[in-house]
Amino acid sequence: MTTFYDVPAEDLIEAVAEKLESDLEEPEWLAFTKTGTGRELPPEQDDFWSRRAASLLRKVAADGPVGVERLRNAYGNADNGTTRYRVRPNRKKEGSGNVIRTALQQLEDAGYIETSEKRGRTISGEGRALLDDTAAELLEELDRPELERYA
Repeated sequence: MTTFYDVPAEDLIEAVAEKLESDLEEPEWLAFTKTGTGRELPPEQDDFWSRRAASLLRKVAADGPVGVERLRNAYGNADNGTTRYRVRPNRKKEGSGNVIRTALQQLEDAGYIETSEKRGRTISGEGRALLDDTAAELLEELDRPELERYA
């Protein structure tokens, strides 16, 4: 049985994003917002919303019960002063909580994520099935010798 751990994360996220496009609705404010306090511009990818939702789905499945605060830390970036001198030590900047929270709410409405009281969000049976089925399809398509032991 193939699980989502058996395929490379970036390939799985791309494949799951294609399947999630019909289930999720991109918010209208996404074109104007940044994805974190350490960013300067909004995202430039056309399918950013579905990719972020697929990435969140995989991260919730892997790290399992997880809250928005831990996900903000995971999707943040390092800020080390100006790009000219780089004299300050690195400081961690958090990702956007609104982007993460809205995507998680949409995944919850679609039935892929469940909320457990006082513990955070966990993956549902439908979400696990989506990830594992997509991983099995992807494993057949990938032509990488190091992955043949999982097939």
